[in-house]
Amino acid sequence: MGLFLRLLVAAGLAADAIVHWRFAPDMAYVQGGSIDGDMLFRIQAAIAGVTAVVILTYARRWSYALAFLVAASAVGALLFYYYVDAGAIGPLPDMHEPVWYSDKTISLIGEGIAALAALAGFVLTGPADHDTRSRTSEPAGHF
Repeated sequence: MGLFLRLLVAAGLAADAIVHWRFAPDMAYVQGGSIDGDMLFRIQAAIAGVTAVVILTYARRWSYALAFLVAASAVGALLFYYYVDAGAIGPLPDMHEPVWYSDKTISLIGEGIAALAALAGFVLTGPADHDTRSRTSEPAGHF
């Protein structure tokens, strides 16, 4: 089950990374903050890609938590900017895009699957150091 969850998370994050990397040049026109749209998309692609490698390398609670944060924040940003025209927010440009297309669907599905699988992995993965838990449950003075 653990390997299956890791592959789901990594595949979802890879879909997110690929879509963002492919669309980065199209976002160059998006201005408004100190970060342009193309740079924002490249940053998201890099973070998703690195996190996919991390989850494949380390099946720990912290890696599942990281993957969940990356994937869930991407889902939130995609839906927020689809429905809300918030303008530029701090260093972020105005990313409002009230149109839907197949690559946006692929990105949303990948991010959603990655978020749900990462959450499941976090819940199902126990503490990393089982020896620490057993030592703390021993009576005091026992060596």
